[in-house]
Order: sequence, then C-alpha cells, then structure tokens
Amino acid sequence: MRKSKIELLVIEKLHMNNKEQQNIQSEKTLTEIFKYNAEAGASEYHVMIHSTKPEDTYEEQLNAVLNTYDNLLAKELKGGVAVFKRYFLSDAANQADTLLALTTEGSDCALSIVEQPPLDGTKIALWVYLQTDIQTQVLHNGLFEVKHGAYRHLWAGSAFNRAANSEYQTRLLLNDYVMQLMEQGCRLADHCIRTWFFVQNVDVNYAGVVKARNEVFVTQNLTEKTHYISSTGIGGRHADPKVLVQMDTYAIAGVKPEQIHFLYAPTHLNPTYEYGVSFERGTYVDYGDRRQVFISGTASINNKGEVVHPGDIRKQTERMWENVEGIPSLHQICKCFQSVFRSCNLCFGNEIPLDIGITAMETLGESITFDRNEPITMLRFQCLHSYR
Repeated sequence: MRKSKIELLVIEKLHMNNKEQQNIQSEKTLTEIFKYNAEAGASEYHVMIHSTKPEDTYEEQLNAVLNTYDNLLAKELKGGVAVFKRYFLSDAANQADTLLALTTEGSDCALSIVEQPPLDGTKIALWVYLQTDIQTQVLHNGLFEVKHGAYRHLWAGSAFNRAANSEYQTRLLLNDYVMQLMEQGCRLADHCIRTWFFVQNVDVNYAGVVKARNEVFVTQNLTEKTHYISSTGIGGRHADPKVLVQMDTYAIAGVKPEQIHFLYAPTHLNPTYEYGVSFERGTYVDYGDRRQVFISGTASINNKGEVVHPGDIRKQTERMWENVEGIPSLHQICKCFQSVFRSCNLCFGNEIPLDIGITAMETLGESITFDRNEPITMLRFQCLHSYR
C-alpha cells in the first residue's frame, strides 16, 4: 500500500507568454513541469519526476515518484490526461515487476519501461506527457489512441519480441508495426513521426538494428530520395535479458503530407545515409495553432559523420548543443536547453566522468511549445550517447 501524503517544499515558476515552466521540490522528489497553455484546444504538459534520495531503497524511491505524480494530478496537472509515460530504471530485471504491480490500476496510457540508470545515482525517474481536452482508448492491436479534432495520435511503448538476434527482433518489430498502422488506415512512411529504439549492449547489437531498419524501410518507400523517420537508437535494457531491442513509436492519423517537414543542418550534420543509417535529423508538424518539433538522437559528430572530441564529455556536450543550434529555425530557442549542461556542471563540476559519455544521456522532459505565429512550438530533444 502506498502512502498518498506528500509535502511540497519549494515551488518555482517561470511564465513566458502562454508557456510555463515550474519546478517543485519536495522532501524526496524534484518535479519539472513544462506546460503549453492553449486558450482554445489542447494544452500540453511534459513532466519529469526525479527521486532525490539515492540512499533510499528502490521501493521507497518508486513510492515517492508515484505519490508525487498522484499529487500533481490533483493539483498542478488537474485536467491533464496522460498520453505517454516512460520509466527509467537502474536495474530493470529486478525492478520492473514491482513497478508494474504498483501501477497496473493506473495503466492509463502508452507505457515505456527501460533500464537507463539516472545519472544522479538514484534508481528511478519518470517522464510523463499529458494533454487536456482529448479522448483516449487502447486499440485492439495495442496502440494507444489519443483523439483531438480531426487527428488520432497513435502511441506505443516497449514493443518487443524474443527473436534470435537484434536484426531479427528489429525486423519483426517494424513489420508488426507496419501492420498495426495499416489496420488504422495509416502507412509507416506517411504517418509515423518518431521512433525510439532501446538496444541492449548497443555496441554489439546496434549493427543488427541498423541493417533491419534499412531493409524494412526500403520496402516502405523510405529511402534517401524520399525521407526517413526521426529516431533515437540508444543503449537501454529490457527486464528480460533475451530482449535485445525494444521500440517506442508515435504516429498521427489524419495528418496531411504538407503538414510534415524534415529538418537538416548541413553545416553541422551530414545526411545519415552517408554513414549507412536511416533516420532524419528532425521533423516538425504544423497544426492550426502550433508547431511540434521532434529532434532525433544527436551526438557529438561533424558534417562528415566523424566523432568530435572523443573522450571529452564536456566538449562533446557543447558540440551536441552546437549541432542542434545548427538546425535552421531552432538555434534561437536552444538557450532554453542549456540548463541540461548547467545541471551537469552543478552535479560534477570539472569532473564530469567519462562513463556519462558512453552511457545513455537524455534530456527527456526538456520541452517548449510556441504559438503558430512564432518560429517553433514544442521541441522534443534527445541526446544520443557518444561512442568511443
């Protein structure tokens, strides 16, 4: 049984027109809320909940995170409906069952669970994306449908199988997803906006993911002459050691081709097909009142596909921001994301350990939404881990 009482200690708010950022510090958690207020239409929230007591047991940290979320739903997030959740665990094999047992009754949205230990030494963190004024349901094929106006947003989390290797698992994941979309009158090339691949032992298994994705994409008319899909391929483990690849996805039914645009940064990043992979650097989708921007996994590389500053996590982080700033129309808001790098400075000073550079480092929850008459609306950015 979870205790439901939680005491809020510190609340900080920052208002920017119809955008709001709020930090809430409690005894055992830190919550970051990024909200886009829509006067007419769906408002949006990105919420990150961090445990702040690394010395506590996993169960204590889990309860603290879940209690914080419950409390937020009754107050700061009132009216918000969960669309997608991702839990980051430090030891999925020994933690996922407990998490699922405690959250079964609250399984109200697409759910992703991945072993990616928080960098601060805690055992769990939670990212939640919520919207208002929407209708939701779980479809018979497992996709989570979010309806608003003429659009049906289709989310899925932690899809997996136990095929023989990472190539076979990825091929099966994508082929199954193609069929799921077809059942909803959608096509992978026309309606899928974003994918996330979490790969166990990524240095060994990522090549299989790349091979399978390339081959499936060709069958779906996703080529260097058409376009690809914004994506992340990053280290992450499932609770079952036989699962080498798990996949999260997002697609939109009802979107028109002229609403979808792909982003490039030729001065900083070369096309991915030049080094044998198949994803877009970024995608944005225009709606009547806003623009949503999705940035792919971005690493410390140059426009020749070469790793920049190998072994230096600080300089690689700076180069990663520079690469995102190099994407036209995004550089003017990248200052909003410098807080992630400042957080690294606060946590580690000049002693940022190298292992951060070769493990997962994500800026989930760092999001901004703008009016349509401004250059950008919502930026979903994710930093891909660096290779040696």
